[in-house]
Amino acid sequence: MKAESTQARASFQALLREYLFMGQSLGQYLRSLVTPWNALAAVILGIGIPVAVLRFTQGLAATTNLSDDNPWGLWIGVDVLAGVALAAGGYTMAGAFHVLGMKEYKPLVRPAILTGFLGYLFVVVGLLFDLGRPWRLPYPMFVSMGLTSVMFLVAWHVALYLSCQFVEFCPAIFEWLNLRRLRQWAEKLAVGATIAGVTMSTLHQSALGAVFLIAPGKLHPLWYSPLIPLLFFISSIAAGISMVIVESTLSHRAFARQIGRGHAARLDDLYLGLGKAASVVLFAYFWLKITGVAAENAWSYLDTGPGYWFMVEIGLFVLLPCCLYLLAARQRSIRLVRLTALLTVVGVVVNRLNVSIIAFNWQNHTYVPRWTEVVITITIVTLGILTFRWMVNRMPVLREHPAYQAED
Repeated sequence: MKAESTQARASFQALLREYLFMGQSLGQYLRSLVTPWNALAAVILGIGIPVAVLRFTQGLAATTNLSDDNPWGLWIGVDVLAGVALAAGGYTMAGAFHVLGMKEYKPLVRPAILTGFLGYLFVVVGLLFDLGRPWRLPYPMFVSMGLTSVMFLVAWHVALYLSCQFVEFCPAIFEWLNLRRLRQWAEKLAVGATIAGVTMSTLHQSALGAVFLIAPGKLHPLWYSPLIPLLFFISSIAAGISMVIVESTLSHRAFARQIGRGHAARLDDLYLGLGKAASVVLFAYFWLKITGVAAENAWSYLDTGPGYWFMVEIGLFVLLPCCLYLLAARQRSIRLVRLTALLTVVGVVVNRLNVSIIAFNWQNHTYVPRWTEVVITITIVTLGILTFRWMVNRMPVLREHPAYQAED
């Protein structure tokens, strides 16, 4: 009996070593965590977690500068609107691979799906902070049931899309756990989940823009447009493509040991292809923005302070990246593609902040984020990065599992 207990304990320790401690003993694993980046993350969490506790125990007034006149702030602008847009790489890459048959982009699919899944998951976390009564998060889906409400559509689509992305990522989880039969079933379900996910992404990305259609008097005329649902959707495609390039560049440097030498040259060609696609999308987005200004006859606002900022947004963060992507493709400059992708990602964040904060309630704007709002946003982003790193270090995301290569 004692021998069986000892054997069971040894087996359990072996499982922990293999699946959680990356083949190391507990002591070795803990020592490997002592790095400058982990120290920085510890400082961020050490400040952010007490602030989060303060938010949920003392309410919004203790941690935000939100008010009845300015009910939306940094958490909606960055954590939700920008977060959803930057997570669009999941549906763009999965759609290209599973639906359009662009199999050459396979190395970028799993990282994009994981980034998208975690992005949406932490969008929900960010939304919990913004809601005065976070336990009522599912109310639009199950209680109020406002079938004509845009928020009803967004709530259901985000929940269902998270489920679709989990199914799409399940093959990597089952490979990690060596569950071959479940992995086979997950692979078969992935195509259907991708089609459903792309459909729902098309709707809820645009629906987030449609929320602002009910506020024509509050949103500045240069940003308000009947086309804003379409603008949100198209900009999410550009954001998703660019975020895939940024995420792939950073993760392939951070996890270089998992990747073979020939993999980098293969990725360079994929980046160039993504850059060309992003350039086309940004060009369409630019002209739709101009069309929106024309539709609202808002030309006179261009010669104002907000107008100058609007021209910076579409010039620096839309038209310039469009041209730079084309130049990078023509010159086959991978460095320029990566820099342009970063510029585009920043531009999408700027646009979402403009729509939700800077240009919203523009005639009576008094909101400035409190430092605690900034801390919580940084904490949520840090948690997302740490979760991504934990999963990539253990699961076949950037690398292929040798036992399953022949089945792909």
